[in-house]
Amino acid sequence: MCGIAGFISFDRDNGRPQWAAIAHSMGEALNHRGPDDKGTWLCPAGALIHRRLAVIDPDRGRQPMTRTRDCAEYTIVYNGELYNTDALRRELSDQGYRFETSSDTEVLLTAYMAWGEEVPARLEGIYAFVIWDGVRNQFFACRDRFGVKPFFYALADDGALVFGSELKALFQYPGLTPRVDAAGWCEVLGIGPARTSGCGVFSGVKELEPAHSMTISRGGVRKRRYWSLESRPHTDDYEDTVLRVRELVTGAITRQLVSDVPLCTFLSGGLDSSVITAVAARDYQRRGLPALETYSFDYTDNAKYFTPSSFQPDADQPWVERMTEAFHTRHTVLTCPIPDLCALLDDAVAAKDLPGMADVDSSLLYFCRRVAERHVVALSGECADEVFGGYPWFERPEMLHADTFPWCRDLDARREVFDAGLWKRLGVSDYVDYRYRASVAQTPRLEGEDPENARRREVAWLNLNWFMTTLLDRKDRMSMASGLEVRVPFCDHHLVEYVWNIPWSMKAMNGRRKQVLRDAAEGLLPEDVRTRPKSPYPKTHNPLYEELVRARLAAILDDPAAPLHALVNARALREGLLTSAGDYGRPWFGQLMAGPQMLAYLVQLNVWMERFHLTV
Repeated sequence: MCGIAGFISFDRDNGRPQWAAIAHSMGEALNHRGPDDKGTWLCPAGALIHRRLAVIDPDRGRQPMTRTRDCAEYTIVYNGELYNTDALRRELSDQGYRFETSSDTEVLLTAYMAWGEEVPARLEGIYAFVIWDGVRNQFFACRDRFGVKPFFYALADDGALVFGSELKALFQYPGLTPRVDAAGWCEVLGIGPARTSGCGVFSGVKELEPAHSMTISRGGVRKRRYWSLESRPHTDDYEDTVLRVRELVTGAITRQLVSDVPLCTFLSGGLDSSVITAVAARDYQRRGLPALETYSFDYTDNAKYFTPSSFQPDADQPWVERMTEAFHTRHTVLTCPIPDLCALLDDAVAAKDLPGMADVDSSLLYFCRRVAERHVVALSGECADEVFGGYPWFERPEMLHADTFPWCRDLDARREVFDAGLWKRLGVSDYVDYRYRASVAQTPRLEGEDPENARRREVAWLNLNWFMTTLLDRKDRMSMASGLEVRVPFCDHHLVEYVWNIPWSMKAMNGRRKQVLRDAAEGLLPEDVRTRPKSPYPKTHNPLYEELVRARLAAILDDPAAPLHALVNARALREGLLTSAGDYGRPWFGQLMAGPQMLAYLVQLNVWMERFHLTV
């Protein structure tokens, strides 16, 4: 994984010395994404900038990479991994192309040289890249099917199109100033920490949507969607469905084990991470490699304060131990100190350039930093719940049939803390409703589907396009801020295409969510692990965390210069969240973000406004 950036302008003179300085500043903003190498390529139409985290062919895979064919140059900057590199290399070799490296970067560039703008349909992996095409005199940009890898862009005052893996890189370009308009504030106050696909929150900033490509030429900018989910009848019986799911899951995991640098897995003891660890450990054993290394996450004194809930029925550690014993992995338990969890809220905002999932972000940042001390690549169980329907809103009637985003059914928890006049003036509630209805309307329909299952398909669509992208966003920024590449096998598009059309009666066979995945894992996992109830990403139950974030928020409210005052109802906060124990049982976003996380989200909002000098 890497960081990419650049600017494109067909109407400027490459001889201007400031171009190199601008490119340098943009690249330096992304150093954390690529600590191993750096490079810049300038041409009369702009600049391509790269920061490299070396995973495949560390010695020869430098970027920007240029290749020549028929006297024309092609140059690429690329962030990602291709999992079908070998198959593409064989096909291209058969067509007469020759390769100088074993890197997937060269295969991707050569694939574009061979197939042009049709190349995305042939790619399997996670990626965001830009290619200069010297034959057509254009730039070609592309992003993977689910947006695992980021790509933001904006049009500068001088007409240049500026792009980057992270928002911070864009603002190094002269004239691009971070501002937030009414729609951006609605995103942060009403939808955050989720974000509308294509929206960069900051005024004028856009995101290349997942499964889209874009060409930039003298004629302008043209975007196209190259892949989409299709709804069709599922014709396999349950036995064949289980076999096919097993084949797709194990295949996706195995393909993503390729690496020339140390690799590990995140292991919570839940179904998803356990399946990944089991497949990876057996693959390592088959190839005669040293034992797989695994990591689990916890918090200081969590065992002392843990209280079961419907969202988190039991603690992870006993299940982690069960897995490490069964598969003989070299395991490390990482424990996050509570003061660090609070202090890293600031660093998490710096990593994401936006307020995020509070302690979920800051803890992941802490853990990724620790993992990166010994590893460069990790595999994670992210996305299985979105793909297989593992969340309670797929079955609880009040959540399934909520006429809004099911992970954020009630805006009252937000409305109570933000200024009522501002909320009304911005039209936050109407904005949220508009975004929800616009997204639901895009659901690929299945003709003849009964209303109950049609609604589940809508919720599944919302999950893939909103909730899953939020988690992928978090995973990318926190891991790459640490110089760690995290892969997500359950995001494999072949798997998603198949599971998308499995009916709920099979996904939740015998009334149990994700049963089809559990049955596909039979024989892979210890039986008690395979049948363990779902447990989400671990959170702290230590009351010290709430005390610390409450103190931080109180200090912000005591500072009359704090920008947060423009957003919140300070009196309501002082009489509510700051004086009463947080409600852990009523999340306002997802399953994990309750009272203490609202305190932390407000802290992050203030940090974000200070960092970018934002006003309402």
